[in-house]
Amino acid sequence: MIDLTKGKPIKVILLFTLPLLLGNLFQLFYNFIDAIIVGHTLGKDAFAAVGATSALNFLIMGFAIGITSGFSIIISQRFGANDDEGVKHSFAIGLFLTLITSLVLTVIAFTLAQPLLELMQTPPELIKDAHDFLKAIFGGMVFTVLFNYLSNVLRAIGDSRTPLIALIISTILNVILEFVFILGLHAGVFGAGIATIIAQAFSVLYLVIYIKLKVPVLHLHKQHFKLDKKAISKHAALGYPMGFQSSIIAIGSLTLQIVLNKMGTDVVAMQAIGRQIDQLAMLPMISLGLAVTTFTAQNFGARQYKRMLIGLKHAVIIDVIWGIVFAAILITFNQFFSGLFISHSETKIIHLAFEYYLVNGLFYWILAILFVVRAFIQGYGNSLVPTLAGMAELVMRAGVSVLSLVTIGLIGVLFSSPAAWIGSVIILVPSYFKITKDLRQRSDQTLDTDDLDETLEII
Repeated sequence: MIDLTKGKPIKVILLFTLPLLLGNLFQLFYNFIDAIIVGHTLGKDAFAAVGATSALNFLIMGFAIGITSGFSIIISQRFGANDDEGVKHSFAIGLFLTLITSLVLTVIAFTLAQPLLELMQTPPELIKDAHDFLKAIFGGMVFTVLFNYLSNVLRAIGDSRTPLIALIISTILNVILEFVFILGLHAGVFGAGIATIIAQAFSVLYLVIYIKLKVPVLHLHKQHFKLDKKAISKHAALGYPMGFQSSIIAIGSLTLQIVLNKMGTDVVAMQAIGRQIDQLAMLPMISLGLAVTTFTAQNFGARQYKRMLIGLKHAVIIDVIWGIVFAAILITFNQFFSGLFISHSETKIIHLAFEYYLVNGLFYWILAILFVVRAFIQGYGNSLVPTLAGMAELVMRAGVSVLSLVTIGLIGVLFSSPAAWIGSVIILVPSYFKITKDLRQRSDQTLDTDDLDETLEII
């Protein structure tokens, strides 16, 4: 467990980020294996069908997982303030809200999966496989959401190692079950979804046992489940806007998916490949963003305001460098990356994927800034501005993709994601300056108080 309120900011941030990054790499490894198995054994249509579900999956699951991130921020702030009872109470309320929300979403998503696929104008030949995959994923949503909640809670108290172990267990089990269900039982894309849910359930069990044996600060008793309106409102005010933020961004992605669906199966396959590569690019950004959120929240609770600013500066520099370096590698070795998911004989798809890499890659450095600044604002306890930034992403992504469809075509549609990132950053910038100004003022006041205390001690 790492105390993010002590030590050199850049050192503790990177130490905390490393297990997050490794965990996300294992998750991406599973996604790659899943895509490779589906693409090379079940064919192009099955691969495209799974890819066609990604935006809808992000819409539903992103909301549920987003709220767990919000709940864990409150836990992190209370942990930084050394308020153990506050940590327990917050953990209990977050658990209650997480379970209720995931169960409600399961019913809604399971019922509306096929109508939403049709509304998205998914190519007819892809709908059956896409629906089968979503039935499996949405049917076991509670395990996925619980896994993310427990992982976020452990990270909130400075433990990024245990969620990594749980994710490794999940990934290895997932890959094994993938081979069993797809290659052994011939269960198709439905089997791929079932494999994911079973693996998540085992990871939840592992985390519950670990918390019970090793983390007394998270041991809950009856009194911690006192559901007073004020505490619930506080958690809801931070958690649900973060969930809505993810869903708002997902609606923009859904709109983009609808536009791409109109362009045929090859373009949908291009998008499926591109999303996998985007995930690889975003891995360090997401990991560092999670670390920045926890670092900011813990230090805010500990009133280490100057330390928050130093950590933010270092994180932005590191993330921007990664965005530039990865873009250069991706564009240079584009055919290698595409060949991981689709046969080299699919020359049209590989060429389309190169256009995707070129457009997105040139703006990865903007995306890097977006992840860190948004995480910093969330860790500070402000969920409204990131939600507004998510709305800007929605407007830009949907607007640019729809307008491009009827004007300049695919190349314009591809620019919708960079436009969304830029729009989001523009919304975040004023809040960034306001918060950093506030923290500098608080830091000066804290220093003045410390000087006064020292003087009184001398007297």
